[in-house]
Amino acid sequence: MTTVTVSPKYQIVIPKEIRESMGIVSGQKVQITSYQGRIEVVPLKPMREMRGFLKGIDTTVLREKDRI
Repeated sequence: MTTVTVSPKYQIVIPKEIRESMGIVSGQKVQITSYQGRIEVVPLKPMREMRGFLKGIDTTVLREKDRI
């Protein structure tokens, strides 16, 4: 785990190891949310990059016998 310091302007620097592992590049947008007492940063990806990410997913839905 890496510790960062909040600047007087309330800015932080995302450590290089994390940027590289998450594929975050300069100018990229990220979504920041507060969740259960912590801050989460989620990199946003262009929709074009998302194409095909669900390929091969199992779409079968188990239904009760009276619902068929």
